[in-house]
Amino acid sequence: MHCMSGHSNFVSCVCIIPPSDLYPRGLIATGGNDHNICIFTVDNPAPLYVLKGHKNTVCSLSSGKFGTLLSGSWDTTAKVWLNDRCMMTLQGHTAAIWAVKILPEQGLMLTGSADKTIKLWKAGRCERTFAGHEDCVRGLAILSEMEFLSCANDASVRRWQISGECLQVYYGHTNYIYSISVFPRCKDFVTTGEDRSLRIWKQGECAQTIRLPAQSVWCCCVLDNGDIVVGASDGIIRVFTESLERTASAEEIQAFENELAQASIDPKTGDLGDINADDLPGREHLKDPGTRDGQTRLIKDNGKVEAYQWSVSEGRWIKIGDVVGSSGATQQTSGKVLFEGKEYDYVFTIDVNENGPSYKLPYNITDDPWLTAYNFLQKNDLNPMFLDQVAKFIMDNTKGQTLLSTSNQFSDPFTGAGRYVPGSSSGSSAIPGADPFTGAGRYVPGSASNTVPPVGGVDPFTGMDAYQSAAAKVENIYFPKKDAVTFDQANPTQILGKLKELNCSAAEEHKLTEDDLIILEKLLSATCNTSTETPTAQQLQTLWRAVNWPEDIVFPALDILRLSVRHPTVNENFCSEKEHVQFIILLLKFLNPKGKQANQLLALRALCNCFVSHAGQKLMMEQRDEIMTQAIETKSGSNKNIHIALATLTLNYAVCLHKVNNVEGKAQCLSVISTVMEVVQDLEAIFRLLVALGTLISDDTNAVQLAKSLGVDSQIKKYASVSEPAKVKECCRFVLNLL
Repeated sequence: MHCMSGHSNFVSCVCIIPPSDLYPRGLIATGGNDHNICIFTVDNPAPLYVLKGHKNTVCSLSSGKFGTLLSGSWDTTAKVWLNDRCMMTLQGHTAAIWAVKILPEQGLMLTGSADKTIKLWKAGRCERTFAGHEDCVRGLAILSEMEFLSCANDASVRRWQISGECLQVYYGHTNYIYSISVFPRCKDFVTTGEDRSLRIWKQGECAQTIRLPAQSVWCCCVLDNGDIVVGASDGIIRVFTESLERTASAEEIQAFENELAQASIDPKTGDLGDINADDLPGREHLKDPGTRDGQTRLIKDNGKVEAYQWSVSEGRWIKIGDVVGSSGATQQTSGKVLFEGKEYDYVFTIDVNENGPSYKLPYNITDDPWLTAYNFLQKNDLNPMFLDQVAKFIMDNTKGQTLLSTSNQFSDPFTGAGRYVPGSSSGSSAIPGADPFTGAGRYVPGSASNTVPPVGGVDPFTGMDAYQSAAAKVENIYFPKKDAVTFDQANPTQILGKLKELNCSAAEEHKLTEDDLIILEKLLSATCNTSTETPTAQQLQTLWRAVNWPEDIVFPALDILRLSVRHPTVNENFCSEKEHVQFIILLLKFLNPKGKQANQLLALRALCNCFVSHAGQKLMMEQRDEIMTQAIETKSGSNKNIHIALATLTLNYAVCLHKVNNVEGKAQCLSVISTVMEVVQDLEAIFRLLVALGTLISDDTNAVQLAKSLGVDSQIKKYASVSEPAKVKECCRFVLNLL
């Protein structure tokens, strides 16, 4: 055994990374208050490497397949790491991320936050937000591919479906729940929290409560053999087992019970209900057996209040501590008491009869005691004859009480201070616009087929002739793709005709003169290779005026821009350091999902065509994050041409990224491919996404591992059996061979 060190401040979370070919004994990851994650081998006290990138304490870690690691931080972000690289950052929470979990089969990720929400992430994008907890979410545990559990500072556990539905809420703890862990091969689980307890849940009920001689039980973990490990605020790790072979010696068990008996229980935690020492029975009360495992009973012995817990397995009452500060009437304490996730001034324990169960009665001093008593009897199906008695009990025990301010008495190991006060979150959605283009014989942007000149044999992107695969062994002619795919097809006569038609109805401030129209005709001629002239500055200035037309009439000008930007002179002009800011702002404006689909389509195609020259490639790579983030929003529509253009943009990025070692760029591109694959149905768009995927992961083991961890292989398997076009099936099989 040895001590590992590498952090400059306290360690807040630990995670095991499973064994791999490179590290057959696995790795250990630790997150710290120094904002770093240290990765250790089992046999070396110094870190193998340190992951830097978070801007605040790293407080949660989860490992997945193929070496992936998910981290959550006080900086409100989660990060996905592959080996020693940050592959993507998950942004969306508005407060610290306390809990993270990877669902390994589907490439899904979960984050739980102090903003009271849980988010589900797919390929780096938030798919769903789970709302229901009333305070900070502290822990997550996976039940199956379709269900998970969460625990929170609201003293509740919730069971969720991945689809978003909350299936069940479990109550039992009387204070914050810090940690949750599931038993292997079943849906039973354990929880620990601020009420000095470890609770074991079976078939949805709290089957056993184990008290500990420490107020805060920070963490729990169920081992593969079913043993339960807990860590508490007294700095001790304890292991509990059902196995007789592994049970501690009688001396160790007695030492634990002695430690428990000597513990001091502060009544202000509310764990034992409100206590009036004058009303408590003496030691003779312990002669009667308990009615359930974990039942607590308070007695008064020589002026002291002692707490006992019933053990069904041993058939006896075990002392769990002395209750301090309980000589007063009731809740003369600072702060409120949590009950079923809500705060109350008082939570009384009511024993209706000696042999029956105890009932909790929550009460706020602003409540009506009679109405509270009535609701209490109704809820617990008790005889209405007790109404006067219960109401009088409430009034007698709340006389003259004043509420003081809450003190941050307990120190949280994650914050190092008092309780975390969460913020709030909000979301928005966008609605795609309708397609304005219908009917035949009209000018429809991009209505002609889009072809790519063949390079070194048959190019599978060409739509002019049917693509036929060879009967012999198929050669991978699809990827890695070396050159950008462009949108070249056009009918200049139709484009100019539409431009002139719309110019007639344009407002005076937007109208082009006859000379302007002639200038644009010459530009179109120069850039479509029908003349040998070089585009002039005057032509480009006129085009810039045209593309700044109102959205409802701009599309023919955008089509001229789409064709012109392929020319080196135009590409250099619009993509240069001097002009590129306005150029990108213009095109991104047209990618708004609420805008016209014709404009979305032509803006995407213009962006694709920027890749033909060095200046355009440089600009597209510099602005990659913003462009891809905006472009992916166009997936929400049903226009197949837009989907093909979006897939082509992704492919052109893949071509560039294949040539450089840009890990975050590849991660973003893989994320876009995975996300768009979910919604796109057109097989040409699917084919281009497959080529993009193959290009990205070719000759890059890190990219292969990340693609696997995102579940891309399971996403694309269905395309391996597509009969027509054959290129989809063949390309898919080549990609699956790499994965």
